[in-house]
Amino acid sequence: MAKLKGLLLTEGMHGMISQVEGLAKALDLDFIHQKIELNNLWKLIPPKFTPVSVKVYKTFKIPEFDMIISCGRKSVIPSIYLKKNSTKRVFNIHIQDPKVNLKNFDFVVAPEHDEISGDNVLNTKGAIHYLTEHEINKKKDYLKSFIKNDQRKILTLIMGGPTKYYDYSIKNFKQIFSTLSNLLNQENLQLVIIPSMRTPQNMIYYAKDFFGNSHTIIKNVDKNAYLSALAISDYIVVTCDSSSMISEAAITGKPIYIANILPKKKDQRFQKFRNLFRELNITRNLGEPIEIWNYEKFDETNRVANIIKQKINF
Repeated sequence: MAKLKGLLLTEGMHGMISQVEGLAKALDLDFIHQKIELNNLWKLIPPKFTPVSVKVYKTFKIPEFDMIISCGRKSVIPSIYLKKNSTKRVFNIHIQDPKVNLKNFDFVVAPEHDEISGDNVLNTKGAIHYLTEHEINKKKDYLKSFIKNDQRKILTLIMGGPTKYYDYSIKNFKQIFSTLSNLLNQENLQLVIIPSMRTPQNMIYYAKDFFGNSHTIIKNVDKNAYLSALAISDYIVVTCDSSSMISEAAITGKPIYIANILPKKKDQRFQKFRNLFRELNITRNLGEPIEIWNYEKFDETNRVANIIKQKINF
């Protein structure tokens, strides 16, 4: 039987791509990804006030598709429009709160901290994503040529980037780096720093200057380095701004510490997410005692995919 064809719609950010591609892979779709761009003033207008019209977004060559998986505000109207105007039965799934009538979608996949509910809503503990244990383990040896060949255990810092809630200032990261430096010295650990697409270049240079040559700072975005670090690390630290990368790290079952940044504005949704992961014994805060603990490896992506498969019988 031929695979169903999937059309993935996002704004092109790593976290969104990880979520739509993760679900598409778990559903075993033959998929392509399309970055969505809105026209003119529609970039500024919330989806609930936006007409369901092709005039809203920059059109693209539409392949044949059976399922649309969208994520992010800009992809809401294109998903609804393409489903409504398809000549055949098309399922559409939106990830995160679409901020419109949920009945516009066959399924809405949203983390518990979004606090939305409905007959077609599938709530998750954290973000779904595209990583698998198999993919991580395949890249285990990739960092061998980068890291120091010694007996120190490895602690990896995974860095996100500035958002409207969190500022990537030298002041904030001097505090995080100082805490890490004390920890590395006390526990005789080797540090690996992995940047993301959102990590400012000046912050990577600052990390290099701060930690010197006895640790490993990956200077460019490198998915293979990211996967390898997850595979070889004894401890993982993730900056608090990225719920996606915290969720991705949880598939390893390894101790995860959150590097907190003082928020610029109220961040209750993110606090709820982090509190949930702490209650599930997945995370602790950077600065707490370093130790090994156990929790059930987190794989919400396949759990959600199996529910969808059962409901639409494919």
